[in-house]
Amino acid sequence: MNVRNIWLMIAVGLGIMLNPLNSSMISIAIARLQQVYLLDVTAVSWIIFSFYIASAVAQPVMGKCSDLFGRRKIFLTGLVVVFVSSMLAPLSPSFSWLIVFRIIQSVGTSMMVAVGMAIVKIHVTEKQAAALSVLAMFLSGAAAVGPFIGGVLIHWWDWPSIFLVNIPFVIASFIFAWKTIPKEGALKSNHGDMSIRKWFLLIDAPGILLFTIALVTLLMSLLSVNSTGHLSTWHLMAGGVGLIALVTFIRHELKTPSPFIPLRVFAKHPEMTWVNVQFMLVNTLFYALFFGIPSYLQQVRHLNEVHTGIIMLTLGLCSLISSPLAGRWIDRSGTRPALIVSAVLMTLGSIMIVVLDKASPVVNIILPLAVFGISNGLNSVGMQAALFKSTPEEMIGVASGIFNTSRYLGTILSSLLIGIVMGDTFSFRGFQTLGIILTVLAASLIMMTLRRQRIDKGTECL
Repeated sequence: MNVRNIWLMIAVGLGIMLNPLNSSMISIAIARLQQVYLLDVTAVSWIIFSFYIASAVAQPVMGKCSDLFGRRKIFLTGLVVVFVSSMLAPLSPSFSWLIVFRIIQSVGTSMMVAVGMAIVKIHVTEKQAAALSVLAMFLSGAAAVGPFIGGVLIHWWDWPSIFLVNIPFVIASFIFAWKTIPKEGALKSNHGDMSIRKWFLLIDAPGILLFTIALVTLLMSLLSVNSTGHLSTWHLMAGGVGLIALVTFIRHELKTPSPFIPLRVFAKHPEMTWVNVQFMLVNTLFYALFFGIPSYLQQVRHLNEVHTGIIMLTLGLCSLISSPLAGRWIDRSGTRPALIVSAVLMTLGSIMIVVLDKASPVVNIILPLAVFGISNGLNSVGMQAALFKSTPEEMIGVASGIFNTSRYLGTILSSLLIGIVMGDTFSFRGFQTLGIILTVLAASLIMMTLRRQRIDKGTECL
């Protein structure tokens, strides 16, 4: 790998790491935000939901825009958006304004994540699994240091500092990206003189609106299901609106010539569908642990932010260590063995959560974090490699965007799961229930992985 490609991967890595960095820091800030704004678990969860809903919408849009208008432009613009939102978030006069700036931050990070992998796919042509493992190290490294950095910052300078810490990473990524990401050639068609109506049709604004309405209203409805299972009339109505919007969205995407999510493409490439479904389930499991353990440590074990951050380092460090090893393994043996081992590890980690109690030694908390961390390292490289294997090169930008939408849908489902299980207050009993649910989901993941691998073998034999 030449020197220019190394610096290109550093530029991309510094940009895409902003997403897991902010995700991991906010997990430590949840308890503090509850105190500052006097919120219950469901209400404060919207600081997570808003970020990932915006990401789920923005990822495919930015992937499509990158295919049409240039990946370099989208990446650099995303850095500017993150810079502005990170400067303004600490000035938020209320929790609602903080949500607004988190959404803007989400759009900015989505612009980089949607195109970062595609930039490496196109410009780094040798040992791509190893190159992807380097990017996975940036992602895992951010997840590793995020809880600790967030804990220290919140402990000494309160929650606004977790936004300002983004600034040096943004500046460094912008400088390296400006110098190393090649400029695209002339576009095949001129999009600059389009009318607003044609622009809306090109990016499928009706589809984006229907998808957002469906996602938000269904979340509102499902969040009303607390541990007693009660539903209000208002949330039942919201659920009905969400289902109608979802059905309308599917019908619209099948008919429109420029769909937000190309459902017909998934029908032509079923392996892409399986990869995205499996990736969504993997992230539901991972982020349920990612957001659940800090709350368990702070609200059940009564640890402070710094000690919580130190313990959470286990998760990211194990991901960081396992990612390059996964890259070499996958380059040599393909994705099948790594994904099967990952599913088994997630099942074992979920069982370890079930057997925790209020007085478990710290090592019993570290073990499931380590197991999930190793599994995450395998998945970060394995799932991305499986996606590239199943995706035509001409639509790699859109596919990368949809792939990351699957990641964020999994994250949303994990937060939703925690909200439903816990109700208004995080409790130890609810945490054990969460562990049982994760065990069932992880066992389902093993069966899904084995089934998909059998399908792959059958396809290769044809």
